[in-house]
Amino acid sequence: MLLKGIAAVSAVAAVLICICGGVAFWWLPALFVGTFLVLTLAAFGFLCLVCAFVDMDKPQEHDSPFYRRVTQVYIDALVSLLRVRIHTTGLEKVPTEGRFVLVCNHLFIADPCVLLHCFPKSQLAFVTKQENQKLFIVGKVMHKILCQPIDRENDRAALKTIIKCIQLLKDDEASVAVFPEGYTSKDGKLHHFRSGVFKIAQKANVPIVVCTIQNTRQIFRNVTHLKPTDVELHLVDVIPAENLKGKTTVDIGNQVYEMMIGDLGESFRMEEA
Repeated sequence: MLLKGIAAVSAVAAVLICICGGVAFWWLPALFVGTFLVLTLAAFGFLCLVCAFVDMDKPQEHDSPFYRRVTQVYIDALVSLLRVRIHTTGLEKVPTEGRFVLVCNHLFIADPCVLLHCFPKSQLAFVTKQENQKLFIVGKVMHKILCQPIDRENDRAALKTIIKCIQLLKDDEASVAVFPEGYTSKDGKLHHFRSGVFKIAQKANVPIVVCTIQNTRQIFRNVTHLKPTDVELHLVDVIPAENLKGKTTVDIGNQVYEMMIGDLGESFRMEEA
């Protein structure tokens, strides 16, 4: 929507410059491109400006409607700019009432963008590695939409993050998105899960939405060759909250793993060490 709006304004501006400024119409393409670039830079400048006022040291207790909307607009624009064509299945299974925990395999840094683009009404708050909070602009936006940093090497600190996510769900602040592998998969395989994250859904008494994603690693490679990228996002199934009761997090993790493998295929299974 953002890029389409910029393109429309650029086209109108180029025509007006030609008509009102007495410029030859064969300059239209150059004027359009120039105006488009200026407006795109202005849009980026606006994003930098609104992020400059974010205080990372101030706890964010509620989802910010403004920053949530800004995130959605810019994510949608980024998907269009990178020429990502997302093919989805199963999205009709998304719970229409109440919160949920979304789990997905993790291939590339673009995975959260794809999920945010495909679940615009779900108010996803990601459990993310601490380092992401230091990223330019990204870290501040994530802070405002309730993304929770987790210390993967410190169990006590990680437990605090899990407790915070449980509270977000109970307070109906956001749905929580988790990549249970803990890291991006360098070989494309579905690696073993850190089962503790499933405690979030179990303790908050919410369903687990199981998804798989494929081919996001090709996005930046294809962009450099001016090629579009076809990405697959499948909502495999939803595990109702009542089906989580009485199970260990390891049992839940194994169930989710097998569901993902059932969708991805046996070739994605990680061999036992």
